[in-house]
Amino acid sequence: MGSSVLVQCFVEALGVDEKLVVDDLEYNSIAQWDSVAHMTLIAALEERFDIMLDTDDIIDMSSVAKAKEILKKYEVTL
Repeated sequence: MGSSVLVQCFVEALGVDEKLVVDDLEYNSIAQWDSVAHMTLIAALEERFDIMLDTDDIIDMSSVAKAKEILKKYEVTL
């Protein structure tokens, strides 16, 4: 699995074009990434990468770059 899978998770959870999914895309910086979409994204990441994110990581996942950093803690190869 790679970052393309990560991008797909963002595309599906947020309903945005993949061109928008760049490292500096931040939570609440676009209307589509609100609290409901954030939880949809978390569920998608957990399912896709077969992990269980802890609460601190869910709260800290404030950008695409931070998502990559957090996923590496769970030994997800991007």
